[in-house]
Amino acid sequence: RHRDAVEYVTLETEDMKRRRLRLTSDKGNEYFIAFSREFELSDGAVIALTDDSACVIRVKEEKWLRLEPYDVPTAIELGYFVGNLHWRVKFDGPCLSIAIEGPIQNYLDRLQHFIENDRIVKRH
Repeated sequence: RHRDAVEYVTLETEDMKRRRLRLTSDKGNEYFIAFSREFELSDGAVIALTDDSACVIRVKEEKWLRLEPYDVPTAIELGYFVGNLHWRVKFDGPCLSIAIEGPIQNYLDRLQHFIENDRIVKRH
């Protein structure tokens, strides 16, 4: 029934945590949503539904900068460094992945002292 009437709003991952959003769909319609702290927005959530149309949330695929420290002391220093910057991270074996929430060059600039001294390797 909603086959040609479904519109989508695409959000960045960090926007999923916000409680109030002003959004524009792929069809140009504007939406303002506000919800309580107990509500958790998710990929595929329907934010508007009528007899004639529906609006669905899509989340952009998150980008990660994957780094492998050269040695254990560097791993500890890197962990301390990114922790102080409050960067979101995940771990995969010897690698530390940093969630990219802005221009990647900003992250590379902050990590320059690790990179220029060959203390970390960027992995894909």
